[in-house]
Amino acid sequence: MFLEPSFRGQRSGWIEVICGSMFSGKTEELIRRIKRARIANQKIAIFKPSSDTRYHDQDVVSHDDNAVPSRVVSSSKQILDHISDEKVVGIDEAQFFDADLPAVCQKLAIRGTRVIIAGLDMDFRGVPFGPIPYLLAVAEYVTKVHAICPHCGNLATHSYRLSEETETVVLGEKNKYEPRCRLCYEMGNILDLKVQ
Repeated sequence: MFLEPSFRGQRSGWIEVICGSMFSGKTEELIRRIKRARIANQKIAIFKPSSDTRYHDQDVVSHDDNAVPSRVVSSSKQILDHISDEKVVGIDEAQFFDADLPAVCQKLAIRGTRVIIAGLDMDFRGVPFGPIPYLLAVAEYVTKVHAICPHCGNLATHSYRLSEETETVVLGEKNKYEPRCRLCYEMGNILDLKVQ
């Protein structure tokens, strides 16, 4: 269980990364932490990439329909343009941001900001996704959440693409993706190769 860091004795901010496969509850956990910071009367800013238009144009929304208002930005550096004295910054769908995101997050942390990031750790090919590996390396706190594999009931760590698109970024929900454990993911890829 994740224990939220204490502000006591903290000389600077820090970076928290919540990662995992699709349908694992990453955004739900981000929203939970943001709501707790709001209860503590901390000034908050939340961001999402302009490419994420699945549920709402502005809000960060979980698969369970929980939502928080956010600001949409098209680049990582734009986040800095919208920060003044916020103590907590939330960033959703971090895998869709550019390579500048780790540097932006470190700059915020040095300023004394708690930065909470949620994103896919791997793409549908099982390859580390976008800036997430770099964020994992520089974060003080990492939480890996898991979905459940619908084929065997084990913990799901991979996002298996059901559609035939080959681009790395294809927005979709349960019509295009499902969470799978390592074995069911591999078995599905072997079967896909035999069909082609």
